Amino acid sequence: MRPGLRTAALLRPRGKSMGRKNRSSCFFPKVEECVLNLGKFHNIVRLVAFCPFASSQVALENANAVSEGVVHEDLRLLLETYLPSKKKKVLLGVGDPKIGAAIQEELGYNCQTGGVIAEILRGVRLHFHNLVKGLTDLSACKAQLGLGHSYSRAKVKFNVNRVDNMIIQSISLLDQLDKDINTFSMRVREWYGYHFPELVKIINDNATYCRLAQFIGNRRELNEEKLEKLEELTMDGAKAKAILDASRSSMGMDISAIDLINIESFSSRVVSLSEYRQSLHTYLRSKMSQVAPSLSALIGEAVGARLIAHAGSLTNLAKYPASTVQILGAEKALFRALKTRGNTPKYGLIFHSTFIGRAAAKNKGRISRYLANKCSIASRIDCFSEVPTSVFGEKLREQVEERLSFYETGEIPRKNLDVMKEAMVQAEEAAAEMARKLEKQEKKRLKKEKKRLAALALASSENSSSTPEECEEISERPKKKKKQKPQETPQENGMEDPSVLVSKPKKKKSFSKEELVSSDLEETAGSGNLPKRKKSFPKEEPVSDAEEAGNKSIPKKKRKFSSKEEPLSSGPEEAAGSKSSSSKKKKKHQKLSQED
Repeated sequence: MRPGLRTAALLRPRGKSMGRKNRSSCFFPKVEECVLNLGKFHNIVRLVAFCPFASSQVALENANAVSEGVVHEDLRLLLETYLPSKKKKVLLGVGDPKIGAAIQEELGYNCQTGGVIAEILRGVRLHFHNLVKGLTDLSACKAQLGLGHSYSRAKVKFNVNRVDNMIIQSISLLDQLDKDINTFSMRVREWYGYHFPELVKIINDNATYCRLAQFIGNRRELNEEKLEKLEELTMDGAKAKAILDASRSSMGMDISAIDLINIESFSSRVVSLSEYRQSLHTYLRSKMSQVAPSLSALIGEAVGARLIAHAGSLTNLAKYPASTVQILGAEKALFRALKTRGNTPKYGLIFHSTFIGRAAAKNKGRISRYLANKCSIASRIDCFSEVPTSVFGEKLREQVEERLSFYETGEIPRKNLDVMKEAMVQAEEAAAEMARKLEKQEKKRLKKEKKRLAALALASSENSSSTPEECEEISERPKKKKKQKPQETPQENGMEDPSVLVSKPKKKKSFSKEELVSSDLEETAGSGNLPKRKKSFPKEEPVSDAEEAGNKSIPKKKRKFSSKEEPLSSGPEEAAGSKSSSSKKKKKHQKLSQED
């Protein structure tokens, strides 16, 4: 049986039977000879059944099932359909031992792996495109390559240890930075020591020494004014005073300006590396509190991260027994002791925790064994718990402290059952509190999302409503201009329209009272002839505020005269004709007087 990358095929050796191990062992040399030759390979192997996968997704599912040792439904259907019903007489050759064990357990067929089966499968892979009609070598290679890429992407995407990778890389980089910073700091000490050798004895910290070398530069320029800055760098007034005194009586050699520039630039690089190391340590602490809070609470972030990195992942560390965790990191010493039949090591990486250093010499092995037991429990809690919490790690740390005090003073510690009951209660409370916080955060997020959507809807509605209003304003503006144009045109043409005479008082600000009276009489005469248009005048002629303020006196007189002569306008036509003739005579007299 061959679970291919794009197909599932069932093949059978030619001949009477290859059913037992003695027959297969005799068959092995013949298969080795015939694998490379297609004609001979056809004589020993024939295709029984071929079931192509429906899609690439189905092929990926089958590949994942084979890798995990699970019998897929497609494989089950193929075997049950084409294999004989008498299962005891069938020997099924399978390439993968895990899937072979699963088939034998679930379906009851005897499975064999290795030996001649591997050689037959090698020949099948080589000649498979010739065994199946319509399948070419190029298409088979493309299908295998595409499924291989999909399988690899799925394995990377669904890697259960992918969160641990960041911790492993961070702790490895942290250890490398420690080594590099120490090497570079020794180089700065040796280089700047030619000029100021007394500074090495005063300052022991590497980062502080590099900062001082960058700040001091030429020791001859160091004076009392820089004493305050020295105290800030050294965090000690006595050391700052000692540095100032040593600079005045130093035995170092003089150094050129270009050498000082190179020393200062190199020391600045070392200072930046030390600052980055601190930020990386903060990042590691935050990642450990998320991934393994119990383990970091028990033995610290750095030691816990080293254990995870050495094991390969948190899952692998959780699978290790406590005895393996105890000597994890001391493999060379262990195998050397086994080889020489000496004493095996008592501790590995867990030696860097504070508990073993605090214990007495005779109790170091005992406390390391107890600490490894608690580390194994903490790693399993972190790996398989749904809600990460540091409650169990804190309780386990208390147990280690009690056991340490028991070795020193003989005080009996609490039982593990009682401690775990307390931890369970606190863990449930912590989980409930975390759930409440998550609910609050979700509610806040939903509120913000609603506000954002409401603001977007309001903005869109404003944009949609503003467009028709702007169109109306644009359409109204030319209408007003059209209304004003016919009012100006009759004045230019000299036409006598009563609707135009109403706007003339705007220009007659300097006229006499008699002229005003005559003009009012003409207006009343026109109003008698056109009573309907009089009501529509104010609507058609919009007057500005400035013009109204300037002509306040004129409208008042107009109202008085119009109120007096309104009944005359309602009289017979003769009265209107006589008034119009009298007004014409007055106009002629006025023109004559102006000419004289």
